[in-house]
Amino acid sequence: MDGERKYAVLIDADNVSRKYIKAILEEVSNFGVATYKRIYGDWTRNNGWKDALLDNSILPVQQYSYTSGKNATDSAMIIDAMDILYSGNVDGFCLVSSDSDFTRLAARLREDGMYVIGMGENKTPSAFRRACNVFRILEIISGEHTEPDTDAVRKEEGITTVSDIENAVRKIIMENSNQGKETQIGEVGSKLNLLYPDFDVRNYGYSKLTTFLKDSCSAVRFSMKHNQIVLGLNERQEDIISIVKGIILAEGGEIENMSLLNEEIKKQIPGFNVENYGYNKFGKFIRSLPGIESTGPNCIRLKNK
Repeated sequence: MDGERKYAVLIDADNVSRKYIKAILEEVSNFGVATYKRIYGDWTRNNGWKDALLDNSILPVQQYSYTSGKNATDSAMIIDAMDILYSGNVDGFCLVSSDSDFTRLAARLREDGMYVIGMGENKTPSAFRRACNVFRILEIISGEHTEPDTDAVRKEEGITTVSDIENAVRKIIMENSNQGKETQIGEVGSKLNLLYPDFDVRNYGYSKLTTFLKDSCSAVRFSMKHNQIVLGLNERQEDIISIVKGIILAEGGEIENMSLLNEEIKKQIPGFNVENYGYNKFGKFIRSLPGIESTGPNCIRLKNK
């Protein structure tokens, strides 16, 4: 991100603990400069925020709790966000809340070309996370929370699973390969953030994308070209070609049931999915393999056989 990009940081005090203030502002500094820093809540209460706000030059916006609930705070934050948007003084917003009520605000700001950083506690609903360009989990960026160590736990906590990340990376590489393009590490990071706004290598206990992918994506190989890290697939297509040819030979040189072929590949390569290779139909993928030719709608054979 360009270090000169200007951001409005708007914090919902009803849904965020003051212990995260330092981590919030440090994270925003990775994207640009916080030109607005405002926090919304009822400051007539002794809520312990005073020192945190003074130390970080954050402007408290008073919102009385006229009724039970927090709609007044939400409304004030939304109105301010729209006023700032129309002022034309910022390039993006950082919305800090664990409340899904700001989902529509995030979407509306993006409609106007704003880059929206979302931050919230682990309990933040997925709707708000996905409405932002990127989303950061406060417990993780503050170092307070140990990252979950299994995909089952990650799924429970609303964090994108490692298996989903690996499948996405494989698909990115395969799609580029089909177009005769190399896949650089920067492109992978950008596309993962587009696919999963809450993607952050810190969610998995890492500080660098390359290290995370090397440990998590066994099917991916890494090389250096022109001082750039380039990704490719280690395997699998070659493995599949070998498996398919072996099955065809065992069937006498021709296969007339593609469904059985698909099942056999899945037995030998658990998790096999043609979408990981840029295809949405099994038959089309199989016919794309070198050394294989079609002899009918549901039939294939080895070339020169």
